[in-house]
Amino acid sequence: MHPVSLAPRHSARRTLASPAIVRWVLIGLALAFLGVFLVVPLVAVFTFALQKGVGTYLATLQEPETQAAVRLTLLAAAIAVPFNLVFGLAAAWLIARFRFRGRDVLLTLIDLPFSVSPVIAGLIFVLLFGRQGWLGPWLAERGLRVVFAVPGIVLATVFVTFPFVAREVLPVMQAQGQDEEEAALSLGASGWRTFWHVTLPKVKWGVLYGVLLCNARAMGEFGAVSVVSGHIRGVTNTLPLHAEILYNEYNLAGAFAVASLLTVLALITLAVKKYVEWRAEAP
Repeated sequence: MHPVSLAPRHSARRTLASPAIVRWVLIGLALAFLGVFLVVPLVAVFTFALQKGVGTYLATLQEPETQAAVRLTLLAAAIAVPFNLVFGLAAAWLIARFRFRGRDVLLTLIDLPFSVSPVIAGLIFVLLFGRQGWLGPWLAERGLRVVFAVPGIVLATVFVTFPFVAREVLPVMQAQGQDEEEAALSLGASGWRTFWHVTLPKVKWGVLYGVLLCNARAMGEFGAVSVVSGHIRGVTNTLPLHAEILYNEYNLAGAFAVASLLTVLALITLAVKKYVEWRAEAP
């Protein structure tokens, strides 16, 4: 009887042990993947940035061209993020609260930057506003310049970032429903007051999350901005473009010093993102 009774116990032990082995193997593979594709690149960025010393690193960041790239990057983000915040809130509210003809078309247009290559988006702006484009001659007659100037960079940044706020806020609004808003309206509150005191507080974490993603993409955008900027040093180069130019000139320390600024931005965005997720899930 002993062999018969011990066999099931031995099999049960192996069955219980197998998931633990699989779990540790999967955890090891995940950590190895993160180490190779996340930790190593992060370490490499700061290693190359500081390979010639802290003095060279700080000197690169204080160069006029680097400072101009920082200012232009902040300017493009400072315009694109508020614009997309207003658009995203309005679009999400309209789609979540109303049924109208063309609703699906609006949803498709919001998702358009996700499906169109940023380089193609930049070429579209060149075809529209370039000197030989559809509106180029008309703009030139009035002394207005869009492509290879700051307005083109802002337009390209707005285009590639405008889905983020709308796409983060829309599911939250749909999940929350509109019972509280209807109750507020029935009690005599105006539409504007209902929005500020009922709708917005319910979706505030979704709004903040969308703004974070929008800001991170605005500061790190390369493809569309590269096409419309003209790569004029100190004038139309954002931080990603300036890093590329330094790298092409074999100035690795300078290129990675500029890249480290974007890396720090990404890490800060990630930390704030996790905080927003934690607050949103908190009771």
